[in-house]
Amino acid sequence: MPDGSRTAILLANASAAYGGRTVLSGIDLTVRRGERVALMGRSGAGKSTLIGLIQAQAPDTVALVPQAAALVRTLSVFHNVYMGRLDRRSTLHNLRNLVRPAKADITAVERILDRVGLADKLWAKAGELSGGQQQRVSVARALYNGRPILVGDEPVSALDRQQGARVLAEMAASHETLILALHDVALALAQTDRIVVLEAGRIVLDAPAQALDPERLRPFYEAA
Repeated sequence: MPDGSRTAILLANASAAYGGRTVLSGIDLTVRRGERVALMGRSGAGKSTLIGLIQAQAPDTVALVPQAAALVRTLSVFHNVYMGRLDRRSTLHNLRNLVRPAKADITAVERILDRVGLADKLWAKAGELSGGQQQRVSVARALYNGRPILVGDEPVSALDRQQGARVLAEMAASHETLILALHDVALALAQTDRIVVLEAGRIVLDAPAQALDPERLRPFYEAA
């Protein structure tokens, strides 16, 4: 049995279905604190659904980067990132920040944006950004959230490999535990220490990244 004090996520025989169709079944997954886990598999294998189960199990300790950036396009980049901590601020403070942001909050958000290369976009409207920039804003929001487990559903899919590696490194620097659905095999092998592969709603491979290579994973993923 895993040491409960070191267990970040524990799913036992978990399943999920939508519209009468089984999406996940027989999922046994334990993620220990400090692990960096890549979830891989073809489109439709169940990765996004598994991300949802993981977040639902530990909502108070998970910071989420959703597959779609899920930004409020009419608001500034600052306000979109600031939303990462809305639930930890008073309603009055949040309302004031909508009209006249506090200097301390501006500084904190700007520092986070600098880590993903977007400090110069602080006051730009989110809807005016490119897809890759919007994805980095979504990552910045999760970094600003600061909870110890970062869960990302293709968090760097709109970035090139070099930029994606930098962003993943920033995630690892801020969050104790990472669970990331990734489609780039090279990034997954380089940036995580464990690979979990889904196929047809089941885990078909769970192994240390150092024990795998692209050829071993090729049957289980679709090239971007």
